[in-house]
Amino acid sequence: MSENDRIVLDGHKLAWYKDRVEAWQRGERIAPITIDCALTRKCSYRCTYCYGQLQANDEQHMTKDVIFRFLDDCAEIGVKGVSFVSDGESTCSPHLYDAIIHGHENGLSMALGTNGYLLQDDRLEDILPRLTYLRFNISAGEPKRYAEIHGCAEKCFHKVCETMRKAVEIKKEKNLDVTIGTQMVLMPEFKDQIMPLSQLGLDLGVDYLVIKHCSDDEDHTLGVQYDKYEELTDLLKEAEALSTDTYMVRAKWSKIMSGGTRCYSRCYGPPFIIQFSGSGLVAPCGMLFNSKYKKFHIGNIAETPFKEMWQSDRYWEVMDLISSDKFDAKTMCGSLCLQHKVNEYLYGIKEQGNELTDPTGEPPMHLSFI
Repeated sequence: MSENDRIVLDGHKLAWYKDRVEAWQRGERIAPITIDCALTRKCSYRCTYCYGQLQANDEQHMTKDVIFRFLDDCAEIGVKGVSFVSDGESTCSPHLYDAIIHGHENGLSMALGTNGYLLQDDRLEDILPRLTYLRFNISAGEPKRYAEIHGCAEKCFHKVCETMRKAVEIKKEKNLDVTIGTQMVLMPEFKDQIMPLSQLGLDLGVDYLVIKHCSDDEDHTLGVQYDKYEELTDLLKEAEALSTDTYMVRAKWSKIMSGGTRCYSRCYGPPFIIQFSGSGLVAPCGMLFNSKYKKFHIGNIAETPFKEMWQSDRYWEVMDLISSDKFDAKTMCGSLCLQHKVNEYLYGIKEQGNELTDPTGEPPMHLSFI
């Protein structure tokens, strides 16, 4: 099996955590396997498709002490991986580099998703050996369209490309295990950028480009036209054909072709993969960050240590609420969330009688990020 074949870009890895799923089935209070969070809600871009604009909530100051305490708690209770992605651009935080180093020293798998513009090239050698993956969020392969889609100046495109090129060079020179990837958030009106971006990834030498759907809220605020995705099938297959032994282009077909719908009504995923806002807010998922969803908010890590929060009755009351008949993921939540594939798997086990079986074959890469 090639390294590319072991990168799961459209699916989940929960089958490799059978013991934790069984503990959950028994009603035990399990630690999340993966936590996706941001270190700030600030961002240097104004992307046209940004879900972050729908996630406004009260912000606390994410100091270095708060972040380090959170990472210490994660390691102590059994969290496997922490990804700095979520609802903010973590390169806007002065504590990003120290946080990656501290998390890694604690034994956590660390990952970063970024637009890359503020990523300091002279710090790449510090963080790349300590990251499981570094993902650049980029939805255009041409400077003019990049500026239009990401709400920035054209010069940003050239800086980000240079940073990606530098990261690839360091990885090769030092023979690092880190995966360097790119991600395109695809709205149907961005179809002209599918091939330029796919070619750009090949030229820069990154490991992969994943082309994903665009999430929308339950009110369709962003206006994503899910019925238009099917028209892009041939174009996406053409992009995937650019894959080589060392570069992979993959569309998230299961979500792109889903029509923005879910097959499940109850949300079972957050105990396994939970999200924090860059404000410090702890909620089951990013879809519920906005202040209007306060009944689903658990607390803030700037005010309460995460370990203490995880042990609290409030944490589990919220988890029980979103998995009960008082919550309908089909109508009360946005579309195709981070936990979507995990939710499908757990719903099948819990509600449809699917068997929990042992995984077969070689484990996938990035196992701490389910």
